[in-house]
Amino acid sequence: MVITLFRSRLKPESMEEYSRWAERMSELAKTMPGYVSHKGFVAEDGERITVVEFEDEASQRNWSTNLQHVEAKKKGRQDFYLEYSLQICRVERSTSFTAKS
Repeated sequence: MVITLFRSRLKPESMEEYSRWAERMSELAKTMPGYVSHKGFVAEDGERITVVEFEDEASQRNWSTNLQHVEAKKKGRQDFYLEYSLQICRVERSTSFTAKS
């Protein structure tokens, strides 16, 4: 599994338009081969993080180079983001726990 961590801060005036683009990209990501899941979080200080899971590196790369996603990334740099950082991580080990009901 490959995890993408996308951390960002938005320009305050971009929130409405950003939300529309984010929704479009969320729906598109779900259609990509190898997509597993994604979730977004916003910290109290306004920093945002999106965690995206793909089955493998090739699937993540296909998402990264998808033409609509490339357009959205350009739009983001131009109009939405004050700053961002991106980390692509390979899962080396994974454990989980679910309590019994």
